[in-house]
Amino acid sequence: MTMAMASVPPLRMPQDGPSLGERLTALPVASLLVRPDNSIADANVRAETLLNMARSAIVGSDVSRTIRIAEAGARFDIWHSDKPIAAYDIKVHAGRTAETEVDLMIAPIVDHDGWRMVSLHPQSQARKIGHRGTSGGARSAMGAAAILAHEIKNPLSGIRGAAQLLESSNGGRDSALTQLICNEVDRIAALIDRMQDFTTDRTLECQPGNIYPLIDRATGIASAGFARNIKITKHYDPSLPFAHINDDALVQVMINLLKNASEALEHVANPRIRVETAFRHGVSVMIGDGKGSAVLPIEILIVDNGPGVPDHILDHLFNPFITGKRDGQGLGLALVDKLVRDMNGFVQYSRDADAGESTFRVLLPMGIA
Repeated sequence: MTMAMASVPPLRMPQDGPSLGERLTALPVASLLVRPDNSIADANVRAETLLNMARSAIVGSDVSRTIRIAEAGARFDIWHSDKPIAAYDIKVHAGRTAETEVDLMIAPIVDHDGWRMVSLHPQSQARKIGHRGTSGGARSAMGAAAILAHEIKNPLSGIRGAAQLLESSNGGRDSALTQLICNEVDRIAALIDRMQDFTTDRTLECQPGNIYPLIDRATGIASAGFARNIKITKHYDPSLPFAHINDDALVQVMINLLKNASEALEHVANPRIRVETAFRHGVSVMIGDGKGSAVLPIEILIVDNGPGVPDHILDHLFNPFITGKRDGQGLGLALVDKLVRDMNGFVQYSRDADAGESTFRVLLPMGIA
């Protein structure tokens, strides 16, 4: 019996360029070309290595059987969706290998209904783009930090009061020194306040809201203060629906990202910051522990023409106390990541070397009134 198999969709190639098969083979990640019926049409060398299977065994097999989701309770069937899917830190049984944690990306092929490219990253790219969780060990450290912060702030208030008393008793003769003490105490207290933002797992109260007044409020603060010498332009999608947000948290996220951008532009001749919004159809992130897929269509971009993040801190960009600035504290982006995650969102960084631009991308869920 002869079975009719769908052929690989023709793609236009330059006459002197590599073929589709050569391009697939050269991809640095495990990649599969999947037909509308979920059978695998092609696989590259990296996929053979990851799956521990020969290409002849991979081609023609059912992708849902070749890549089996280990989380049986997942509510979202990734193999019967026509939308782009990014599943970070998901456990799968890939081919003949044992259960492993991967980042799995599914991209529909434009103008070829049902055809998809599937890529698997065995090393967690999620940690590089800011999709992090809080482990039990981290929670213990957060609890210890809360106690330590409380114990430090008590004597700080006493030190400040003593300095003010000393200044008044000496008739202001040592005002420069006492003011220095007060300023340093205030600086340490502010730093501790920011550290305490990481010492709680309390749920943010979120509700459907218009992001534009909040973005405008943050850009107004920036333009009047730390970014007063920088041109800030805004490109808004006027049809954007409400997002599911906490107002104060989103304002703080925007202020921190704008401040980060302005500091990156300190030595740039023509500094520019651009704030953009868009609705991204089909953008979703799979959540672990069988919770299904989070749809995050509300996009906010903060773009600057600075030099970008140093390579040596890219992998830990959103971790506390990681900074590329000489006098930085490394808490601004860590707080951004925490607040965005508390709103069930997602933040990532990217660099466009050709355009000379750095972008922080915030994705948020849509608000349902």
